[in-house]
Amino acid sequence: MKILITGHKGFIGQNLCEYLKEDHKISTYEWYPYEYPEVYGYDWVIHLGAISSTTEQDIDKVMTQNYEFSQWLFNECNNKQVNLQYSSSASVYGNNTSFNENDPKQPQSPYAWSKYLFDRWVTKQPKNIIVQGFRYFNVYGPKEDHKKDQASPYTKFIKQAKEEKIITLFKNSDNYKRDFVCVEDVCEAHKQMLNIKTSGIYNIGTGEATSFYDVANTIANKYKAKIYEIDMPNNLVKQYQKFTQADLTNLNKHVKIKWTKILDYIKRDS
Repeated sequence: MKILITGHKGFIGQNLCEYLKEDHKISTYEWYPYEYPEVYGYDWVIHLGAISSTTEQDIDKVMTQNYEFSQWLFNECNNKQVNLQYSSSASVYGNNTSFNENDPKQPQSPYAWSKYLFDRWVTKQPKNIIVQGFRYFNVYGPKEDHKKDQASPYTKFIKQAKEEKIITLFKNSDNYKRDFVCVEDVCEAHKQMLNIKTSGIYNIGTGEATSFYDVANTIANKYKAKIYEIDMPNNLVKQYQKFTQADLTNLNKHVKIKWTKILDYIKRDS
């Protein structure tokens, strides 16, 4: 297949390009204002390019790059008969306790709203193509050092443990649980779904929730570091998801993946 990937310099984009290049012909595009990509001639566009910061407060910027550009890209693909996969986010669920794709949405940040609004918009559009939206849960793994404060807890905790021998953790983190999904499994989901001729929105997670404390403690034990608890910053309190756990009923109709457990990944990762 001939595939165009947007956001190829990002965390998931870098991994996905490497993952798919042996079996497919990959081209890339990175966001440039007013220089939009030509999609004609591709079998698929995989749209990962976006402002990924969950704390970005410039709403116009987020809406332009995450929502309006995604609309433009869908219309281009739809007009030129190019199938589309795009990245959404589990942040659209907000503080829900259930996570089926059809459950109520409670976006708590400009980033989450931009993802929810595009999900909502694209499902209502007449389609000549296959369109698959992927709601990523907490993705972790290699090639995310550039994300700095927006990197996954896995990456931040390991960096702290190696360099400072101290991991900073929000108080009550034994009660904060997320569905942590390995980026290699995310790539495998993308790959398998390229052969599925069904449109829809799909959760991408493991179906299991693990506490931040267990992640930090496993890393601390491995690198002989200590855990230091801090208060949660005020700017995170209202939008912080205390629990996520993907409902994979929809995705499992189409793919077979042995999902990696984060604690196992930590123990075996060098």
